[in-house]
Amino acid sequence: MPDHGYFENLIWQIADLLRGPYRPPQYERVMLPLTVLRRFDSVLAPTKAKVLAEYDKRKDTKLNDDAIDRFLNRAAGQRFHNHSPLDFQRLKGDPDHIEKHLVGYIKGFSANVRRIFEFFEFENEIEKMREANVLYLVISKFADVDLHPSRVPNAEMGRIFENLIRRFNELANETAGDHFTPREVIRLMVNLLFMHDDELLATPGTVRKLLDPACGTGGMLAEAQNYLRDHHQEARLYVFGQDYNKRAFATAASDMLMKNVDQNGGSDNVRFGDIFLDDQFGDPPYDRFDYLLANPPFGVDWKKQRKEIEREHSKMGFAGRFGAGTPRVNDGSLLFVQHMISKFEPVRPDEQKHGSRMAVVLSGSPLFTGSAGSGESEIRKWIIENDWLVSIVALP
Repeated sequence: MPDHGYFENLIWQIADLLRGPYRPPQYERVMLPLTVLRRFDSVLAPTKAKVLAEYDKRKDTKLNDDAIDRFLNRAAGQRFHNHSPLDFQRLKGDPDHIEKHLVGYIKGFSANVRRIFEFFEFENEIEKMREANVLYLVISKFADVDLHPSRVPNAEMGRIFENLIRRFNELANETAGDHFTPREVIRLMVNLLFMHDDELLATPGTVRKLLDPACGTGGMLAEAQNYLRDHHQEARLYVFGQDYNKRAFATAASDMLMKNVDQNGGSDNVRFGDIFLDDQFGDPPYDRFDYLLANPPFGVDWKKQRKEIEREHSKMGFAGRFGAGTPRVNDGSLLFVQHMISKFEPVRPDEQKHGSRMAVVLSGSPLFTGSAGSGESEIRKWIIENDWLVSIVALP
């Protein structure tokens, strides 16, 4: 069986067909969504006939779309389905209308997958490839890449997708600070996060929750899962993430769905929204986490969110997220830190609550900007007085 490098190189070769209409940093706009599509197409192939029969039975009934989705997901044996009669092989059969057929095929997916493709804004790329006369060629080449689970198991597919994300992000290094953290930095963070929990994680049946509130394309979530797979297979780690960058969110959501990661029965563990205005994890049972890690965007201002944040600070105090204070408006890093601290579990071992650990990447400035009595200074003072700061690791 070929290793993941074989499939990555195959997909990388297809990316070369985009040269001209796309610059290399833009390849991911096409290649990540198509890798997701091809994987889903392969996963759903064995139950395709069953799903189509079920769809014919249900489509004219009075059931709402959610109910139909549930029936069709059950027929597919997955958390998603596609009820279009098309698949990648059939898409190759009509070169003159491939654009229309591909859009129709994507619309045949369940709502959770359709939503991901809306965030990918993939219809724009379909039109762009059609205009450049490369759409049929790219789809044909993808149809020849066999990503069936019998050939590429879920964990292996997860690694292929993670590596593609990383390679495309490295290629697009002008935006790397927005949603990409070097792998070795994530590994260091994950090791620091789990280093004192070996005994706990080695206890059979242990279930832990982890949140990344600025998850980007999901690299930190994936690396945390990898750590537990390598060190503590008997423990279960449910990972959750939020991001406000549409493409990054779509990529992370695809990665989780593709790996079929156990998420306590749900499939919306990665959610879209601005954490300051629309905290997607503010309600029980997903308002507290055992582990938190993030690389918030450096030096991003919070002018757009200022009114809401200052209202929460003044009206709710420590009952809200920003009781300790607000930093200057041109860098929201310490707002992210307070948001993460608001998700800490209490320490109540008899209730299986063991407190929380958090790892966060910051630029230097949140550590020293602001004179005594300023918002930044008060936030740092609050963290130190509560004895939450374990260590600061300086990175080159």
